[in-house]
Amino acid sequence: MKKSSLYTRTGDAGMTSLIGGTRVKKNSVRIAAYGDVDELNSNIGVLVTSPNLIDEFRDFFIYIQNKLFNIGAYLATDNPTNTPTECKGLGQDAISRLEQEIDRLDSEVPPFTQFILPGGSRRSALAHVCRTVCRRCERSIIALDEISYVDPHVIRFINRLSDFLFVFARYNNVINQVDETFWNKDC
Repeated sequence: MKKSSLYTRTGDAGMTSLIGGTRVKKNSVRIAAYGDVDELNSNIGVLVTSPNLIDEFRDFFIYIQNKLFNIGAYLATDNPTNTPTECKGLGQDAISRLEQEIDRLDSEVPPFTQFILPGGSRRSALAHVCRTVCRRCERSIIALDEISYVDPHVIRFINRLSDFLFVFARYNNVINQVDETFWNKDC
């Protein structure tokens, strides 16, 4: 069996194929949406490589990465009739699982009373990068939803994921005894 080529030359003029074969410009809203999800997934991959990450979190992030792959495949599928469709493997149970983790970690950090500057421990800083990329995903997906139906579970999952990444960053600073840096509005 011959190995397939990594390059096809079919995108050299700025076009690419969606799942199903429809050709679109590489700067389309749909391509931006699933490209941002891919970037988030890659950044989470970097976060997962941080030293001494406990298996419980490593497993949870791999679960999240699999959900993001489902979302990417869903967003990469053309919906020319704008028919309501469901994202495979992404229901209320996935959103509830994120909410449970948010609540669990949030119960272990001090109350949030001031804006926090991204940073602290290296792992927390990486989580903040993931959070901001996640927010970009959300904006891209909502832009796509304005022109083509998007399963509401996708938007909810991405919204909760950014909240999880925020509290995960705070939690890591607390357990590593790294002080959070608060925004000084008079600076």
